[in-house]
Amino acid sequence: MAESFVYSQPVKIWFGEGKFSCLGQILDEMKIRSAVLVCGKHFSPRAKALMQADPRLTALFDGVEQNPQLSGIEQTVALCREHGADAVIGIGGGSAMDTAKFAAAVSSNPGSALDYYEGRRSFDAGSRLTILAVPTTAGTGSEVTQVSVVSRGTEKKTINNPAFMPTAAIVDPELSASVPPRTTMNTGLDALAHALEGYWSRNHQPISDLMAIEAVGLVLANLERAWRDGGDREARANMAYAALLGGLSFALPKTAASHACSYPLSEDYHLPHGEACAFTLDSLVRINADERLEALCRAVGLTGTEELARRIAELKELGGLRTRLSQLENVDLDKLCRDCAAHPLMKNNPVPLDEAALREMFLKLQ
Repeated sequence: MAESFVYSQPVKIWFGEGKFSCLGQILDEMKIRSAVLVCGKHFSPRAKALMQADPRLTALFDGVEQNPQLSGIEQTVALCREHGADAVIGIGGGSAMDTAKFAAAVSSNPGSALDYYEGRRSFDAGSRLTILAVPTTAGTGSEVTQVSVVSRGTEKKTINNPAFMPTAAIVDPELSASVPPRTTMNTGLDALAHALEGYWSRNHQPISDLMAIEAVGLVLANLERAWRDGGDREARANMAYAALLGGLSFALPKTAASHACSYPLSEDYHLPHGEACAFTLDSLVRINADERLEALCRAVGLTGTEELARRIAELKELGGLRTRLSQLENVDLDKLCRDCAAHPLMKNNPVPLDEAALREMFLKLQ
């Protein structure tokens, strides 16, 4: 008998090669009159061309940083209010989409972005601008989640709120064709972490499990191909689909220990998010190994969890990612274990991990 569950996914998704070229038609369908574009410098020339072609694209914030800053959100909010925007379009990796989501949740409401960041005001999902998310990397899943990761200086917050859930997403694999190999590997392993953690999260449920299994299989079959040849259209399309499914598979269950550990690794040792998630992922496959995870491995054509852990380690080595604490500078193991254990996402891990257990794991990664 099927187990009971609750499933919800409100994002309308346009997926496929060339879908981004239909942006004007999609704006028509969504009845958008004035939109602010949000992107990084790499996409800025194309964004400016889009604005010249469509007068509904009324303003541009192209200063998104690798770790999106609250100051960038504040600038985006100012543009939205100045131009009377009814939508924000985030185009890029997770940083651009997270900036767009946060700005859209603030712009039509009183107060500053700082007010909401510090909790002096509460987000209202019923009062926000339309959010259109357009990923250009295959990894973050931000286009289908209600999470925004924002920094204020060196402080980083992960805020989970329904007000951040995109209204719609355009997932066009062609947009990821120019992504460099290292970013391809980092974001691809982030997608793999999303799928695995959504699957083994204490909050997992059947529909999310199915998407997680499919995502894991797609990443294992296509990530190396996309890394070796960015022009491999089939591999890029499969990775875009895997990243989308990965996002859907953790949107409700939430991530667990790998992401809990990723935040101290990113904040204190400056690992990019995907690399930080991958740092402990193969270790956690072994720690979390059980019959459910063995069943996932069999479903994607692996002999078991040991082969899965080995495949993850091989991908990290292939991509030149850091895999040992000795490759990081001035590691404070006590603080690292303490911060990882204290992160709220750690509660979602199927195997309880306290500071002592995390120390044991990290000592194997010296």
